[in-house]
Amino acid sequence: MVQDNFKIVRTTSENPDFAQLVALLDASLWASYPHLGSDYWGNNILEINPNVLIVYQNDIAVSCSCFKKKDAKTIEIKRMFVADNFRGNGLAQMMLTELESWARDLNFTRSILETLNKQESAIKMYSKSGYVIIANYEPYLGRTASICMGKDI
Repeated sequence: MVQDNFKIVRTTSENPDFAQLVALLDASLWASYPHLGSDYWGNNILEINPNVLIVYQNDIAVSCSCFKKKDAKTIEIKRMFVADNFRGNGLAQMMLTELESWARDLNFTRSILETLNKQESAIKMYSKSGYVIIANYEPYLGRTASICMGKDI
C-alpha cells in the first residue's frame, strides 16, 4: 500500500528495520514513563512475530506496528510507533487500518490494545477509529498507567 510517498510493507519481526524502530519506541517510553520500572516493560519484549508492518518513505523506515494472536478470534495491536519527524501524517491511522484488514483476512473478529495514559494523541486516534476503553486484561491488570481498548473488526 502506498500513500503520499509512504509505503506500508508487511513483514516479520526479524526485519532489522522493525528492531531499530522498536528501540526508538522503547527509548521514548522510558523517557516519558521512568517511574513505571523495568517490570512493566517486560510486557513489550520483542517476540518473533509474523504480522509486522513497517512504513517507509524513500526506503527509510519511519513507522511500525504489529499484532499478535490473543485468542482464536482476537488480535492484540502492539508496538505502534511513528518517528518524531513523521508524526502528523496519518501514519498511525494508516497502519491501524492495514493491521485490522490483515487480521480480518486471517479470520480474526476482534482487536484489543493497551496504551499508556499520557499517550493522548494515540487514545484520540484509537477512539476515532472505533476503539472503546475496556477493562484491563492480562498482563495489565492493576496497572493504573495502562488504558486498554477494544473493537470488533
